[in-house]
Amino acid sequence: MTDLDADLPRHVERVLAEYLDSARHGIAHVDAFAEPLGALTDFVLGGGKRIRPTFAWWAWRAAGGAASGEHAEAALRAVAALELIQACALIHDDVMDDSHSRRGAPTVHVAFSERHAEQGWRGSAERFGLASAVLIGDLALAWADDMFTSAALPESAMTAGRPVWHAMRTEVLAGQYLDVHTQVTGDPTPEAAMRVNELKTAAYTVARPLHLGAALGGAGADLIDALRSFGNDIGVAFQLRDDLLGVLGDPAVTGKPAGDDLREGKRTLLIALGLEHATQRGMPGCARAIRDAVDAADPSDEQIKRAIGALIDAGAVESVELRISRLNEAALTTLDNAKLGEPAASRLTELAHAATSRTY
Repeated sequence: MTDLDADLPRHVERVLAEYLDSARHGIAHVDAFAEPLGALTDFVLGGGKRIRPTFAWWAWRAAGGAASGEHAEAALRAVAALELIQACALIHDDVMDDSHSRRGAPTVHVAFSERHAEQGWRGSAERFGLASAVLIGDLALAWADDMFTSAALPESAMTAGRPVWHAMRTEVLAGQYLDVHTQVTGDPTPEAAMRVNELKTAAYTVARPLHLGAALGGAGADLIDALRSFGNDIGVAFQLRDDLLGVLGDPAVTGKPAGDDLREGKRTLLIALGLEHATQRGMPGCARAIRDAVDAADPSDEQIKRAIGALIDAGAVESVELRISRLNEAALTTLDNAKLGEPAASRLTELAHAATSRTY
């Protein structure tokens, strides 16, 4: 059997492709559903860093799980299902944020709106696009459950992993609602932004995948606690790096327009610290520039440019970078103290650096 450690992302994509192909056959008799099925398959297989299954896999290995063989293939199938939850989250997130591009291509709801308009169908093209994206995201979530529960692991492993899977699904939805609620209430505090980061991103991007992989591998409470602590710090740092990319990132790298988070009015920690620092340091012009951008229904390019400059001048970018560095340091200390065996210790260290050191 193949050693899955050697090229894990390729193997994740392999089992995803196999599952999606099999799942599509079950509904192939509904001709009109072929296009949504194709859109979901293209979305899942067309990009992504496979961060969640990678963290889960290395927790499986840290807990003593095999790198090859029947159980390794079953564990790979279980952790690869995380990519379908991610697909659901991204497709629905783009609807809620009214985002027009993802990975350099039209978002799902935009693509289906354009399809409606091209065909000259009845009714609203926009409503059709939104409805299609909601249903495609729902399908991804349903198939995530099906893929996870079909993993041929021993019942003891699935019994340990099932509560983690259930908790993660609920937490990501709660975190998404908290994100939406924070935006509409306009809570400008760093504490509100951090609550969203911890629940929406840290838990389901790193901490819960680590917990899931460790549970499937039969880890004890001490190892699970260490991995979750490591994962929470890295998950928050990952989101903070994403916040910086969402404002300062190169569209050619991020696949989204420059200043996209500002255009969407997202109340990220970067924005919260920008407002807080500008107020504390007597920089009303900076505070006004930030508010003008995040509060505008459709901020101009000039408003976005001024807000970015204000975030830099007020020291918010520097403060977020410092938090990322401290979180990364704390996480690696936790990992070192856990005394994991190799190659899991080295690979988790590499993953921590890769997740938190992406450039603009």
